[in-house]
Amino acid sequence: MTQPALWTQEQLAQHWLVSEGTLERWRCEGIGPVFLKIRGNVRYRTSDIMAFEAQSLRKSTSESLNTRNKRR
Repeated sequence: MTQPALWTQEQLAQHWLVSEGTLERWRCEGIGPVFLKIRGNVRYRTSDIMAFEAQSLRKSTSESLNTRNKRR
């Protein structure tokens, strides 16, 4: 199955097994992947989804984002 160039909220929610409401809350709180809003429609670029997933990688549950960034 090929990935779309632009994902809808529904497609991303299904891909990550989260609710669309979770994605909506993340957008309001400024977390989650960056998104496009075109004429009232929210879309996510594949490259932004992949970047967010890469930034979310952790080696342990105790590793925080700040700890991870300090090691770089």
